Amino acid sequence: MLTAVSRRTEFRERLGELLLEGEVCCAGLSYCVALAGFGTARDADLVAAYLDRYLRRPDLAYDQPVAMGALQFVDLNLGHGRADRFREPGGLWRQWLKDAPHMKGDPDPSPHYLSLVRRLCAFVDECAEMS
Repeated sequence: MLTAVSRRTEFRERLGELLLEGEVCCAGLSYCVALAGFGTARDADLVAAYLDRYLRRPDLAYDQPVAMGALQFVDLNLGHGRADRFREPGGLWRQWLKDAPHMKGDPDPSPHYLSLVRRLCAFVDECAEMS
């Protein structure tokens, strides 16, 4: 989160690498919020790369929902539709929701995670203004 608050965009690529590696439990939320807060097309590409990899793994309950929320957040701010290919019928997001054992019977959580990312990015912005 410090990277996000301090607007250290020079760490963008490293954050993308760390997100894609998925080796640190629960760190994906921070990586996604930082990338969403930076909010460029490149940040969207990094989050989309994560989704391309991990939505193909319904056996893994990692940070797929928060990554989808982050990608939607960047889409809304840039006016892009990068999340659309994942969310369309037959897309990786829809397939993951159907196949992931931990998601069986649950509604699409992406509105919740979009809201969470939006609130965390607002918090980051407030902290950045105070520093």
